[in-house]
Amino acid sequence: MQNLFPELEPESDSGRVWSVFELTSQVKDLLECNFPEVWVSGEISNFSRPQSGHCYFTLKDERAQIRAVLWRTAAARLRFELQDGLEVVCQGALEVYAPRGTYQLVVRQIEPKGIGALELALRKLKERLAAEGLFDPGRKRPLPRFPRRVAFVTSPTGAAVRDFLEVLRRRWQGVDVLIVPVRVQGEGAAREIAAAIELVNRLAEPVDCLVVGRGGGSLEDLWAFNEEPVVRAIYASRIPVVSAVGHEIDVTLSDLVADVRALTPSEAAELVAPAADEIAAALRGQRQRLLVALRRRAALIRTRLESLAGRRPFRKPFDVVHDVARRLDELSTRGNRALRQRLLTARRQADGMATHLESLSPLGVLGRGYSLTQRAAGGQLIRDAAALSPGELVTTRFFRGRAISRVERVEGESEESGAGR
Repeated sequence: MQNLFPELEPESDSGRVWSVFELTSQVKDLLECNFPEVWVSGEISNFSRPQSGHCYFTLKDERAQIRAVLWRTAAARLRFELQDGLEVVCQGALEVYAPRGTYQLVVRQIEPKGIGALELALRKLKERLAAEGLFDPGRKRPLPRFPRRVAFVTSPTGAAVRDFLEVLRRRWQGVDVLIVPVRVQGEGAAREIAAAIELVNRLAEPVDCLVVGRGGGSLEDLWAFNEEPVVRAIYASRIPVVSAVGHEIDVTLSDLVADVRALTPSEAAELVAPAADEIAAALRGQRQRLLVALRRRAALIRTRLESLAGRRPFRKPFDVVHDVARRLDELSTRGNRALRQRLLTARRQADGMATHLESLSPLGVLGRGYSLTQRAAGGQLIRDAAALSPGELVTTRFFRGRAISRVERVEGESEESGAGR
């Protein structure tokens, strides 16, 4: 077996005593020179990431463990989150930390074991954003039926924009398209896409619909549309967003957060604008249905008018007036007759009452030879001669005229009786 550490073989001719620093330095040189690059698989434990941004953890398996460190610059390029219990494969170099006399693995690359780093990053980010409600179907908005201005955030040189414009031109020419050029893959593409979405929302001239997309590709090619800045920019957009990323089999986080997902940029054009032919056909159908309904309504009204015209008030409109006039004449005649009869009856009743009153009137008694005697002063009727005094003036009323006389003597009823005898 080859000896990897020949420098450490004991010297036969010298009993040299090593200092701790010397021995550690020798070990450091031997390890770092003989293991400049290694691949190690294991399970992460004791993971920590202080404010410095460096990641410290332990790689372990059933029988051993080794300390590992991932410096901040390498950690910033990770597309997934490290955590305890995660099985990973690390590529790096062995390093001896002399102050503690320990060795560790300085990790340059790290990938999940059994699943790609991009797939794991996508899964973790999707779970976190879903928990925040970014993919909630209840918040999605409908697209305007007839947009006047559409913005398309994409690469100006890709096939996606050509397909989109071609389909849109064929379907509906009454819409203006604003192409917002961005990189759709590579370093910095996500920041450009997010900034473009925010820019469209700040335009002075309003946009009715916003399309974000590109043509198909691998997961790495489409990764910009899975990054958190793009997803949050779509979520915050005040304009309805259509995500048209890749082909039918490609599903990105932008597709999940957008108001509408289009399988391809061509389908995005079909969703954004109506088809002129379909609108024209629909209008023709509506026109035909409206004409049929109007004709049916006119026929119904004509039938009702003919039915009304055949009725007596329309055929002989003055018959009603004549009937009313005739009725008024009859009522007038009956009223006059009743009034005359009433007057005749009243006159008879008055004559009878007058005759009765005459029979009861004192004048009638006077007409039969009787007279009335009253005091001259006050007009008090004298009923008893004893009420008079000699010399008193009295008035005697006859049937015609009256006489004033003075009482000479008052005689009672007994005197008159005796005188008669």
